[in-house]
Amino acid sequence: MEQFLIKAKKATRAIANLKPSFKTAVLMEFASAIRDYSLDIIEANALDLKQAEENNLSYALRERLMLNKKRVEDMAKAIEDIAALREPVGRVLDGWVVPNGLRIEKITTPIGVVGIIYESRPNVTSDTAALCFKSGNICVLKGGKEAERSNKAIVIAIQEALQKFDLPLEAISLLPDSSREGVAQLIKMDKYVDVIIPRGGESLINFISKNSTIPVVKHDKGVCHVYIDSEADIKKAIDITVNSKCSKPSACNALETLLVHKNIANEILPKLREVFVDMGTELRGCENTAEIIKVKNATDDDYGHEYLDNILCIKIVNDLEEAIEHIAKYGSLHSEVIITENYTKAEKFMQDIDAACLYVNASSRFTDGGEFGFGAEVGISTNKLHARGPMGINELTTYKYKIYGEGQIRQ
Repeated sequence: MEQFLIKAKKATRAIANLKPSFKTAVLMEFASAIRDYSLDIIEANALDLKQAEENNLSYALRERLMLNKKRVEDMAKAIEDIAALREPVGRVLDGWVVPNGLRIEKITTPIGVVGIIYESRPNVTSDTAALCFKSGNICVLKGGKEAERSNKAIVIAIQEALQKFDLPLEAISLLPDSSREGVAQLIKMDKYVDVIIPRGGESLINFISKNSTIPVVKHDKGVCHVYIDSEADIKKAIDITVNSKCSKPSACNALETLLVHKNIANEILPKLREVFVDMGTELRGCENTAEIIKVKNATDDDYGHEYLDNILCIKIVNDLEEAIEHIAKYGSLHSEVIITENYTKAEKFMQDIDAACLYVNASSRFTDGGEFGFGAEVGISTNKLHARGPMGINELTTYKYKIYGEGQIRQ
């Protein structure tokens, strides 16, 4: 492990100082390699899927794991989108001259060695590899065992592209020891690794946050809410709510709990239930909800749970303040939505709720690097420091000060 990370650290200078045009050419080759190796990647993924079924992994995890021709093409296109983004390294964030004549510039620079620990989704391998390369970072990847073959096939393709440009393979590589013990060792290697980015289940995030000696940018669970206000447009409310839940229930930006103002509940809940029944959504609700539509009983544990499945909790609230209090208690600082035609209420919701992404009259499913124009994202950060929300190339940089003098000495 240590020898592997020594090589990764050594490669930082080679990658950090690449010219923007050169990085673009390499990234385009990454995309070509993904397409060239698409059959190998899909075959490897089929073996992972077979093992997932044998191990009785949930439908949600298998859906996240699955690759097909379209998803592999989407991976290649995401890399091309990242290649086309504005260069993140070497940008002047600020500049000024102090009274003694020193000229100071604040310049973006790569973080260094980025360790990314993730579960299930093999497209994370190509997305994060491209994002780290574009931002001049070394990328050490530790995917979940359920996607081990898929991840290896993707990295083989990318490393072939690196070889064509005589770049060190350590620029993008898989952690050699993918066991839990290997992860435990990695997160103590603060001499060589500059940041750890975990994205996955609650137990993974908690383990890394509690045990890492390396700074951690958490990409925690998504317990996302939609609040339908008494002054909501009914059609908008139905369309947004159903899209937030059903367009991809396994995503971290999917709706988990629907909050409905009591004054609109009798009108909208039967209409929502009709659509959700057609979509195969299992509904759980509070006692007041159960008096209006047929639902399973929702417990206190349901409200704080990230299902990543086609299950939705519903709670009727008395007013906006109660909705805000509920979100403050059960939310995970990810994505929250209000549906209302009242500007004052919308602004109160935006001001009072602490979350990475807040929406007025739009689906929570837009919390995504691609949708934000980032090409892709390392994940959705629920941290408050350094990076928050979709974490793209700019969040994979830090900064340094360049100070230019003409012989000044401090008195």
